[in-house]
Amino acid sequence: MRAALRTLLDQRANAWSQVQDIQARREAAGYQPTDEDGETYTRALDEVERLGAQIEEEERADRLDAVMNRPSGDVRSTTPVADGGNPADAQEQYARAFDSFARRGMIDISPEERALMQRGLVADEEIRAQATTSGAAGGYTVPTEFWNRLVETLKAYGGLLGVSQVLNTSTGAEILWPTSDGTAVKGAIVGENTQHTEQDETFGQASIKAHLYSSKIIRVSYQLLQDSGLDLNTWLPRRCGERIGRAVADHLAVGTGTGQPKGLITGLTLSHETATASKVGYDDLVELEHKVDPAYRGRGRYVLADTALRELRKLKDTTGRPLWVPTVAGGVPSTINGREYTIDNSFPTFADEAAPIVFGDIEAAYLVRVVNGAQVLRLTERYADYLQVGFLGFQRLDATVQDTAAAAKLTVKKAA
Repeated sequence: MRAALRTLLDQRANAWSQVQDIQARREAAGYQPTDEDGETYTRALDEVERLGAQIEEEERADRLDAVMNRPSGDVRSTTPVADGGNPADAQEQYARAFDSFARRGMIDISPEERALMQRGLVADEEIRAQATTSGAAGGYTVPTEFWNRLVETLKAYGGLLGVSQVLNTSTGAEILWPTSDGTAVKGAIVGENTQHTEQDETFGQASIKAHLYSSKIIRVSYQLLQDSGLDLNTWLPRRCGERIGRAVADHLAVGTGTGQPKGLITGLTLSHETATASKVGYDDLVELEHKVDPAYRGRGRYVLADTALRELRKLKDTTGRPLWVPTVAGGVPSTINGREYTIDNSFPTFADEAAPIVFGDIEAAYLVRVVNGAQVLRLTERYADYLQVGFLGFQRLDATVQDTAAAAKLTVKKAA
């Protein structure tokens, strides 16, 4: 951080402290207002506003300076949070500063912690997005452990995220991602001194953006924030992750691809319709598995909602053996027709014309793009009369089907 910005931050903190002192005297019993107090109060407020505008300009210059001086081709910050020290210390310092910011806000934390938050840099092995929510507005990139807990919670609310290919990027810029189906392309035997023929791959192209998901506002009382027994860096990411996770899971399953991610079910082209209306049978699962090329089938798994699993647990093969085999202690996971499965309750329920089951190599079929750099906005004044603080979490994410040959969906035939 440049010296000019550090000085402005200290000056604003002092001016705000003066405002708070006068406000405290006004609220004290027996206070007699004076003209001098009124003038001092007005000047201090004006000073806070003036310094705030200057700080915003300095922060913009500071961020541009960091970007312009970054080595060519390096998408990561190589400067630790604190001057000197190792990356692990930098991560820990930033985490402590973030915890202080979440509990007390920017004005009431130490100058050192404020400098870390304003600078917003992390250890060099981490990747962080250039924030689209400015620090001056109260939004700051979350620490590593916070982000890891948020992502784990996202996975818990959408099983599909845990078995897809995940692309982590440092920025949210649009990516044009190649898609293909190479299962029909074959090599050939070539005779000696014979010219080799060509066979071009056929590639499609998917545009992967970074849709901004919000946790909506989470209100926390001052008393809870002041309680040192509350692990805020565990509690808050879980709350944000639960809310964002539900929205993300729905879109990863059946998103339209317009203004939201394209869901796995939406993007798949291979499908099998059940032979019997409103019912799935053993033969349907065999047909579904064989819709997928053997090159992908070996790593195939089922993805379905718990309600669909309930239907499959009732099925038996041609010898009367149940298709669903539960896991045993120290043994293999539970399987359907010998295949592992993932439960994702954002998948459709079992109903006519629905596609409640997908089978295939999900990691090859589906790509989820996650922007590293989730942010949290702290709303201090909005709920002050309730003695509460609002938190607003953000995560940027998109997804698309990248290989249409790698998986297939089962659709339920409509009753006549």
